[in-house]
Amino acid sequence: MTTSPVLPLEPRRARADRSADRWITVAAIAAAAGYLVLGALSALLPSEVRLGAWLPIHLALAGATLTAIAGVMPFFTAALAAAPPAPRGLRAAVILLVAGGVGLVAIGRPAGLAGLAVVGGLAAVVGLVGLFAAAFLPLRQSLATSRPFIWAAYGAAIVEVAIGISLAVADLAGERQAVADWGLLKPAHAWLNVLGFVSLVIAATLVHFLPTIAGTRIVRRRPLDVALVALAAGPALGAAGFAFAADLIVRIGALALLVGAGGLVLGVIGIVRDHGRWTTDLGWHRFTLGSLVGAVCWFVVGSLGAGVPALVYGASPTAWNLALVIGPVTIGWAAQAIVGSATHLLPAVGPGDMLAHRRLRAALGSGSELRLAALNAGAALVTVGMVTGASAVVAAGLALALAAVLGVIGLALAALRSEP
Repeated sequence: MTTSPVLPLEPRRARADRSADRWITVAAIAAAAGYLVLGALSALLPSEVRLGAWLPIHLALAGATLTAIAGVMPFFTAALAAAPPAPRGLRAAVILLVAGGVGLVAIGRPAGLAGLAVVGGLAAVVGLVGLFAAAFLPLRQSLATSRPFIWAAYGAAIVEVAIGISLAVADLAGERQAVADWGLLKPAHAWLNVLGFVSLVIAATLVHFLPTIAGTRIVRRRPLDVALVALAAGPALGAAGFAFAADLIVRIGALALLVGAGGLVLGVIGIVRDHGRWTTDLGWHRFTLGSLVGAVCWFVVGSLGAGVPALVYGASPTAWNLALVIGPVTIGWAAQAIVGSATHLLPAVGPGDMLAHRRLRAALGSGSELRLAALNAGAALVTVGMVTGASAVVAAGLALALAAVLGVIGLALAALRSEP
């Protein structure tokens, strides 16, 4: 009797340990939430201390958004690539450099300590170099299908914000040409950081994140491909046009920005149309989906506020009107996207077991419609107040937005501390 030879089994690929990666992501989300709160509270300071609207905008956009993206982007890229996460030391260093650098600028500029602000800006740029490495290192061991538009969008966004911050650092350092040309470099800085980095990263993340939240399949949608290309090119062209005083380039960039906003809307409509039907955690689902859809709507408003004046005036300081952009982009788009994403991510990657995550979803779903209404009403009031110059209306909008953010934080903390 003959026997068949016993063949050795192929060893299974070891499953990547993502526990540290999750904790780092949660820490970044918590730091971002802290910056959102500080940004709203800083609006209560005297105008000469907060330098007008500069400090609240810096804390909300540079602080909250940059920190959140620095923590979440590498987590998403590793998950999408089905690959081990980037080294935890690199991930932690990126968040410390970015969040700490933004904090130093927030202290140094209002205090007149230009050197401290320059150090903070340079630290943030170094952190962005680390973010590029942390986001793209997992792709070397990718087991998933290629997503070239998402990877290219993330890479372009990091390059754009590094250039945008460098322009501000040059001005803070007193570089002669930067100081002399700051009238046009300022809108270039804003286009690269806000319309380029922040908007491009959020848009690219929505390509895969929004279908997950909506309970539908992640499929390639042509309008979203167009949106990512246009949103990568538009702010870069617009910024270059401002920097080199080239009217035509500014107008081409503005047109691309508006095309990108339109493509994003069409893609989101397709995702929402295909969304699943939920039977549990209805409030939590409504808030996460509603906040991200609402954020996209506000992005369209902000894109019109930035793009239409650029189409009309070209490469002129008049083409950048902060009052038309700050409410829609800062609160409606960026802050709402952060809050909505955090509300979805915390029960998925936060501490605790499945039971704790279920309690967290239930808690974050409590009063969700009220918080969603407060966020969007806050964005609307800030927009109207900024355009009309009504400071009391701006204050009311900020108070509503802050209440919504604090509500999410309070509910999450209460649920995490509760006993099973």
